[in-house]
Amino acid sequence: MTSQARTAPGADRDLALDSTEPAATGSRLTRWRSGLLRHRADLAVVLVFLLLAGWVTHGMWPDPSGRVLALNPADQTLYEWFLAVDARALHGDFGLLTDKLNAPDGVNLMTNTTVIALGLLLAPVTLLFGAPVTFALLVGANLAGTAVAWYLLYARTLRARRFAAALGAGLCGFGPGMVSQSNSHLHMTAQWLVPVIVWLVVRLLRAADPGPGTLPRRRLVSSAVGLAAVVTVQVFVGEEVLFLAAVTLLVMTVTYGLADRGLLRRALPGFAGGLLFAAGLALIVLGGPLWFQFAGPQGVADGMFSPHYFSADLRSWWTLSPLSVFGDDSSARLTTGPAEYNTFLGLPLLLVVVGCALWLSPHGPARRPLVRACVVAALVMGALSLGPQVVLDGERSQLPGPYALLAGLPVVDAALPMRFGLAVLPLAGTLLVLAVDRALRSPGRARRLVPAAVAAALITTFPAPLPTADRPALPEFISGGHWRGCVRPGGVLVPVPAATPKEPWPMRWATAADAQFAIPEGFFIGPYGAHGSAAMGTYKRPTSQLLAEVAQQGGEPVIDEERRRQARVDAAYWGAACVAVTDDAPHAENLRRTLVQLYGPGTRIADAWTWRV
Repeated sequence: MTSQARTAPGADRDLALDSTEPAATGSRLTRWRSGLLRHRADLAVVLVFLLLAGWVTHGMWPDPSGRVLALNPADQTLYEWFLAVDARALHGDFGLLTDKLNAPDGVNLMTNTTVIALGLLLAPVTLLFGAPVTFALLVGANLAGTAVAWYLLYARTLRARRFAAALGAGLCGFGPGMVSQSNSHLHMTAQWLVPVIVWLVVRLLRAADPGPGTLPRRRLVSSAVGLAAVVTVQVFVGEEVLFLAAVTLLVMTVTYGLADRGLLRRALPGFAGGLLFAAGLALIVLGGPLWFQFAGPQGVADGMFSPHYFSADLRSWWTLSPLSVFGDDSSARLTTGPAEYNTFLGLPLLLVVVGCALWLSPHGPARRPLVRACVVAALVMGALSLGPQVVLDGERSQLPGPYALLAGLPVVDAALPMRFGLAVLPLAGTLLVLAVDRALRSPGRARRLVPAAVAAALITTFPAPLPTADRPALPEFISGGHWRGCVRPGGVLVPVPAATPKEPWPMRWATAADAQFAIPEGFFIGPYGAHGSAAMGTYKRPTSQLLAEVAQQGGEPVIDEERRRQARVDAAYWGAACVAVTDDAPHAENLRRTLVQLYGPGTRIADAWTWRV
């Protein structure tokens, strides 16, 4: 979001930055009291967002270790494992290739959505209280933090009235797509750095404009350095969010430049130079990790998700999300799962956003380029969300979607089309902020009608609490620390049956033990597809496959000397110190008898049978 260029000295409201207020005098208590009074309205907005985040996530409290997100428990298991592995950094046991999963090959953390920066930041919480507590905190903090960041951008950079800024920021932080992605997709909801990126881009543009009243050139350098730093951090929070933000800003920048040719001529050299400088600085830090992601050990350079499958249904745009208070569960058929209601804005909100855009366009020349940029970017990102072929009400048509133009492009081609719809939330939020702010500054009926219409439309998207369920208790073998009698910290423990992408529950063993031991196979993205392409999980070893079949079907397979030999080979391949089956495993007695035939008599430890191999 950029501004109308100055044609005469004076403040530019689109790019205005807060002026520095005089320092308060008097005692420290007086200064604190003065600051609280001065910012009480902002603090009230922050409190509302925190309460709303608490409302959405309250099913996980006050026992995060005993509750799980009911709509996507598998991904929650994965992210809790990520957080446990990230926390190992405090023990000096961390690397971009971790050997704690998929032993002995390991897992490339850059290839997976590991939210490394968040895991490192909250590592003390994870080690003190457990990964489930950290996960629950992040689910709520990402929603509230994203809303607060957009509120500050709207209130400070756009200089919008606080009420207008709060309405728009509420949509950005708690819109249908954000609440939906909160079903275990921490990398998609951690968007609180996106408004900072936008602010730095705006600051860079302002510094690049050599018109009267511009800020010193050192702002160009500091903005570029700041942008490089924030982009670098965002890569280790969530690359997909950064990609969506970059595409959106690119479309907005081009549209804004075409709408304001004077600004384009004046600012383009400095702005482009600043962006290149920022990109160069970021690559100095990110060059190694990005190479590691795509070409390093266990890295993959391609995507594994079909754009045809992960395409937004056109009808979903005017349908209310099933995760909103007024939504209907029957509309869930319009998407791939409960974590992907990215485009479910609903007809009331769509109509109000369109009405606000039309109402803003003929008025306020200082705002008109920004309105156009938001509208064009929203149309582009919304169109891309429809995927290679347009789908309407579950029926795939022969009409190609704009996303088909991206086919074959590296990195871009791996993006999930329906997630482009997430970028529409802040664009719609910006249009609502501009409309409400203009209405509040205007006399007449618009002063009341526009805010009322916007508020009513937002109410239709008000989020319901995320559904939760009781989490199965961990076996005493793990929760009581008895696993140490089976494997030393740093060794490999083989749970029976092994973790898989569809059944990742044994990964909770390692998570509860702060990832002090490794396990084979598991739930991750690695180069196990055809010709080294991306795949979910890895292929099973013969012994793992045999035990998985027993866990699924029961019975006792015939174990001959060849299978015993293969069991020893597989254990050696994994580098296993111990094999364990707990009493809560499916067909636990059949598994125990099979393992006795494979490895001989077992040892009882707490509620598990174990075999030292």
